[in-house]
Amino acid sequence: MNEAAITDLITRLADDALIIAHRNSEWTGLGPMLEEDIAFSSIAQDKLGHAQALYNILHTNFGQPDPDTVAFTRNEAQFRCCHLVELPIGDYAFSLIRHFLHDAAEWVRYEALEQSTVVPLAQLARKIKGEIKYHLFHAKTWVVQLGAQGNEESHARMQSALNETFPLALGMFEPSEFDGELAAAGIYPGEGQVQQRWLELIAPVLEQATLRMPLVEGADLAASYGGRKGYHTVHLQPMLNEMAEVYRIDPAAEW
Repeated sequence: MNEAAITDLITRLADDALIIAHRNSEWTGLGPMLEEDIAFSSIAQDKLGHAQALYNILHTNFGQPDPDTVAFTRNEAQFRCCHLVELPIGDYAFSLIRHFLHDAAEWVRYEALEQSTVVPLAQLARKIKGEIKYHLFHAKTWVVQLGAQGNEESHARMQSALNETFPLALGMFEPSEFDGELAAAGIYPGEGQVQQRWLELIAPVLEQATLRMPLVEGADLAASYGGRKGYHTVHLQPMLNEMAEVYRIDPAAEW
C-alpha cells in the first residue's frame, strides 16, 4: 500500500480537527448562555485530543514529526484542512451550522474508519465515536430548536448560515488522488461515498428544522475545493500565527 495515501488521509482528518478545535475554543467566554460557553469549550478540547491522537499515529507508525512540531511549525500551504473549518466563528448561527455539518461528516467518516484495515486508525475510530456522537447530538438539538422552534429571526439566521456554509461543507469531501487506492485496500471508502452518506444523514435533520438544503436544481452548489491541496482562505495563516505564537517563542520549553 502506498504510504502517501494513508498519511494524506490522516493528515486531512487531523488538520480539520486541529483547526475547528481552535475556532470552537474562541467561543470560550462569549457563548450566548453559560451552558453553550461550556459546551463549545468542551467540544473544542475533544477535537484537539482527536487531532493529537491522529498526529501521534503519523508519528509512531509513519515516521512523521511529533504532534507539537506538526501542529505549530507548518505554514498554511502545508496544511490539508478544508475551508469550512478555517473561517472565524462569526455569529452563533454560523458556528452552530458549521458545527452540525462538520460533526455529521466526522460521524460518517469515523463510522467507516471503524472497519479500516489500518489498525491504529480503526482503534482510534472506535475510541472517539462516543465523543462525536455527543457533539452531533448537541448540534442537532440546537439546529432543530432554532430552526423550527424559535422565531422568524432565528429561522432566518439559521437558513442564512446554512446557505453560506454549505459550499464550504462540500469542500470537506474534496476528492483525493488516492480515493480508489484507499477503497480497494479497505482503508477508507473514498470521499464520494462518504459525502453521499453525509447528505443522507443531514437531510432529515434539516427537514425537521424546516431549513432548506441549498442545492441547485439538478446539481450541487459549487464546492469550495483547494484546502486539501494547500490552497486556503485568507483566514488560515493569521490563525496559525496566533495559535503558534507561544510555541515559537521557545519550542523546547516545558510548561
